Amino acid sequence: MSIDPSSIPNFGGQPEPQETGPAGPVIPDQDLVKQLLEQMELKYVVDDEGDLAAPWEQFRTYFMFRGEAEQQVFSVRTFYDRPHGIDEKSRLLEVVDDWNRRTLWPKVYTHTNDDGTVRLIGEAQMLIGVGVSLEHFVSSTVSWVRASIEFDKWLVEQLGLEADAESGDDKPDDEA
Repeated sequence: MSIDPSSIPNFGGQPEPQETGPAGPVIPDQDLVKQLLEQMELKYVVDDEGDLAAPWEQFRTYFMFRGEAEQQVFSVRTFYDRPHGIDEKSRLLEVVDDWNRRTLWPKVYTHTNDDGTVRLIGEAQMLIGVGVSLEHFVSSTVSWVRASIEFDKWLVEQLGLEADAESGDDKPDDEA
């Protein structure tokens, strides 16, 4: 099974020669996702649990398959690494609720760690056990990845985190 590169929404890479994909429904697997990530020119790793992850500077997006046979689900889950204090949680919930009302995906929620830090997680899922159109799978996955990136940018704007990003934390030690 191969992906028709023309079916991948423009993610910044150059178009590749067209290939033909399967005519009917497919049951996506990790190899198909790897191929898609490669065509999107995204780096990825396979974690200790066997899940694919694409790392960015402030978050990691996982591509996971869960369940058995006809109930199998493909999940794209993004873990945003920026820690927030427990005292910020009510503001985070307001912001996340606003995002969830305005957008289809990813649906974002909070997770409070034992140490009191709050992190955000975004998620989108698709039932794939009975098969899906390859075009639908590709366009959904690409859209979910793009939306995960957009959420991070949107959150920075909403919470005024630009100052944090521009404060010089990423400068070499001799320039700070």
